[in-house]
Amino acid sequence: MVAEKDKANHQESEQNDVLKSTQTVIHHALDKLGYPEEVYELLKEPVRMLTVKIPVRMDDGKVKVFTGYRAQHNDAVGPTKGGIRFHPNVTEKEVKALSIWMSLKCGIVDLPYGGGKGGIICDPRDMSFRELERLSRGYVRAISQIVGPAKDIPAPDVFTNSQIMAWMMDEYSRIDEYNSPGFITGKPLVLGGSHGRETATAKGVTICIHEAAKKKGIKLEGARVVVQGFGNAGSFLAKFMHDAGAKVIGISDAYGGLHDEDGLDIDYLLDRRDSFGTVTKLFNNTITNQELLELDCDILVPAAIENQITERNANNIRASIVVEAANGPTTLEATKILTERGILLVPDVLASSGGVTVSYFEWVQNNQGYYWTEEEVEEKLEKILINSFNNVYETSQTRRVDMRLAAYMVGVRKMAEACRFRGWI
Repeated sequence: MVAEKDKANHQESEQNDVLKSTQTVIHHALDKLGYPEEVYELLKEPVRMLTVKIPVRMDDGKVKVFTGYRAQHNDAVGPTKGGIRFHPNVTEKEVKALSIWMSLKCGIVDLPYGGGKGGIICDPRDMSFRELERLSRGYVRAISQIVGPAKDIPAPDVFTNSQIMAWMMDEYSRIDEYNSPGFITGKPLVLGGSHGRETATAKGVTICIHEAAKKKGIKLEGARVVVQGFGNAGSFLAKFMHDAGAKVIGISDAYGGLHDEDGLDIDYLLDRRDSFGTVTKLFNNTITNQELLELDCDILVPAAIENQITERNANNIRASIVVEAANGPTTLEATKILTERGILLVPDVLASSGGVTVSYFEWVQNNQGYYWTEEEVEEKLEKILINSFNNVYETSQTRRVDMRLAAYMVGVRKMAEACRFRGWI
C-alpha cells in the first residue's frame, strides 16, 4: 500500500515538473512533424543558462546576496525574448521551462524571436522601493554581457512592472553609454513603451476566448466565466469579460476566491484590490481556489500559477472551455482527461501570447523611432491572434491531436527549420 502511494506521488511529481512535461510535449511534437532525434536534443534545453549572484545593500545597511537567472533557449530565428520575474519560488528548472515556452509562443504568433526568461529569488512584497531599484540595477549589471536589443530583450513578468523595466533600461544605457530603449520592453510610455502593453496578455486571452466560444457555439454575452487569479492578466481579463456582457461568477487571488451566480461587481473589486492583485481578504464568505476551479461555468480561465488542474481534479472541471492565461496551469495527464471529456482546452503558449506580441510591437517601434496609436496596436494584435488560434485549431483537427500538442507542433516548426537552414542540425 505504501509502495503504491509512493509510486503515485512520484508520478504526480513528474507530471508537475514543468521542465520535464514541456520536454515531453516538445519531443512528441517533433516526432509528429518527422524531425530526427538530434533536433530534440538541441531544443530540449536552453542553449545558454546564466546564474548570477547580486549583492544588494539593504535599507538597514546590511548586504544581502540574491540569486538570479537568465535562460536563452534558442536564437536560431532571432534574438531571444522573455520576461523577468521576482518571486521567492523562482528555480533554475522553472526559468528553463519558461524560456522554452517563450520560444513556442514566438513560433505560434510568427515573431522573429527565440525564447528567453529571467528570474530572481526574492520577495518584492518585503522590499522597499529603493531596495527593489538596487536589485533591478544589480541584475542588469550581472547579465549585461549576454543581453541587448539584438541579443536578448527582457520584459516584465511576475511581480515586475514598468518602473522596474525603466530602472533596468537606465542601467543598461549607462553600461552601453548609449540610450537603448530597445533593450527592454514593458517600459513606461515616456521612455519608449507601447500603447496596449499593460493589457496585452489579457487582450490576447480575450481574443482566444472569443474564437473558442465560436468553435463551441457559445454566445459570450451572458456566458458564465470563472477567472482564477486577479493579478495583471486576471483582473484585466475579468474586466474585458464583464464589459463584453459575460457574467464573471468567480474570481480568486492567493488568499481565496469569491463566487456569485448572478455575477460579481468587477469594477468594485478592481477599485478595492491592492497593488499585488489581492482583494478577497476584505470578504468573509470566501471559497478555496480548488472550489473555484470546480464551479459550474461555461468558460474557466486559470490565470494564477502552474499545476492547478491535475489528474486529481480534472474530472471535476465543469466548464465547456478552459483557456490558460497562466503558465502551465494544467498538467499533461489533466490535458488528456479534459480533451477526452470534450472540453476545449486553449493552451498557455497560444492564449497568453498577446504579451510577447505587443512586446514585439514595442521593440519594432523603438527600432524605427515611430510610435503607433492604441487602436493600431489592438488591430494588429487581433489579426495575429485570430490567425494563430485558427492555425492551431486546424492543426488539432487535421492531425487529430489535442490543442496543446497542436500548439507545440506549430510553435516548434519555425525554430527547427531555422536550426536546419543554419546548418546546426
